[in-house]
Amino acid sequence: MTHDENPAYRAVLFDLDGTLLDTAPDFVTALNRMLAQRGQDLLDPHLIRTGVTHGSAGLISLAFGLRADSPDFEPLRQEFLGYYQDCLSQQTRLFPGLEQLLTKFARQDIPWGIVTNKPELYTRAILSDLKLPSAPRTVICPDHVSRTKPDPEPVLLACRELNIAPAEALYVGDHLRDIQAGLNAGCYTVSAAYGYIGGDDDPRDWGAHFLITDPAQLDAIVFAR
Repeated sequence: MTHDENPAYRAVLFDLDGTLLDTAPDFVTALNRMLAQRGQDLLDPHLIRTGVTHGSAGLISLAFGLRADSPDFEPLRQEFLGYYQDCLSQQTRLFPGLEQLLTKFARQDIPWGIVTNKPELYTRAILSDLKLPSAPRTVICPDHVSRTKPDPEPVLLACRELNIAPAEALYVGDHLRDIQAGLNAGCYTVSAAYGYIGGDDDPRDWGAHFLITDPAQLDAIVFAR
């Protein structure tokens, strides 16, 4: 291994939607199928894409203009999740450049993991369907913790499962809550400005150690040059 190939961190952790995987196309399919069934106008895919970061609840609010305390909200959310489960991984893919990075991790035996607010049911199904170059050594979902991001609990759990100190890990995310969770855990953090960023969000304001606009830029951070 040359000096340039020495990893600067003992492990890399990723948020899932909008950071590791481009899952938005399948959310677009599911939500617009649901709207079409009701004879409603379809939503602009870009609008749905920026809303994915707020999960199924955010997408229901976007599509139907409902608050979470509306009696119609939860039935609609559950119906949407049924549509989503039907097309979970039809178009979902790694973001460009990450296949090469995960291949490099496998070659050099660098552990990586996922810390997501996506429920395990959907996370595991997608990971099972995708043929990733290397497998995550830890996958932390809301099912595994009592407090989700921005609380540091899921990031700290991932570090324990990898048997590393938080200061030895790099956490990459495309939302303020990801960076807050990583910082509160004591990790180094990367704002993924290529992800699902809402119009009012500015990743430069999140306080991360690094900011990238292209997933391929991660290589130079992980393998510090």
